[in-house]
Amino acid sequence: MYSYYPYMPNATKFANYPYQVNPYDHPIDSYRSFPNPAYYDQRQQSVSGEATWTEGGAVTQCGIPWSSNLYMTAAVGVNSSYQCGQTLKVKNLSMPGQREVMVTVVDKVPGYPSNKINLHRRAFEALGASPSVGIIRVEITPSPELEQEKWRDYLSKVVQAAYPNYSVLSSEVVEKTNVSSTRMREIYDYALQSTQENITVRGTVVYDTETDRMITMELKEV
Repeated sequence: MYSYYPYMPNATKFANYPYQVNPYDHPIDSYRSFPNPAYYDQRQQSVSGEATWTEGGAVTQCGIPWSSNLYMTAAVGVNSSYQCGQTLKVKNLSMPGQREVMVTVVDKVPGYPSNKINLHRRAFEALGASPSVGIIRVEITPSPELEQEKWRDYLSKVVQAAYPNYSVLSSEVVEKTNVSSTRMREIYDYALQSTQENITVRGTVVYDTETDRMITMELKEV
């Protein structure tokens, strides 16, 4: 168990997905597109929609393999505002627990609306969904909005540093509680994966709501 105390000097195949046979007729280089930094200045809102799943394919319109980011990858609509290489947070709304996963956009699909996303099967399962379900309700949040979840993101980075041989696949809200008039406790479970095993690490942070300074932080395997 890792304990930290404040030192803050700077205080689906069900989606009729076209990967079965020769999905694209155009050369891959014509689709290589990576996000312009100016794009991230555009504040986007979270949207509710649907997620399906796929096993992916050898060719993508972004030139980024489905195996990237430990298969935490996804495809979006061709006309979507989401860009190749962009990170999206996908929250499962079909079941309790607010399980979420961070995915990288690696492909674009003709005919998909902006509120529909096709996840790699492993990302779909990381949301706690069985592939037999085929489709789930989700909330999709683009990169800029992730800044709003400061402590969740902060704990994720601490977990990654504490477990250097693991990758953080997803996170889930356990508790957000006011422990006093000026103190808040937030608890998250992080699903980690290594080449040998999958584990869950629980991160807890207590902070001052007036100064936004951390009081205590703790990590433990559960």
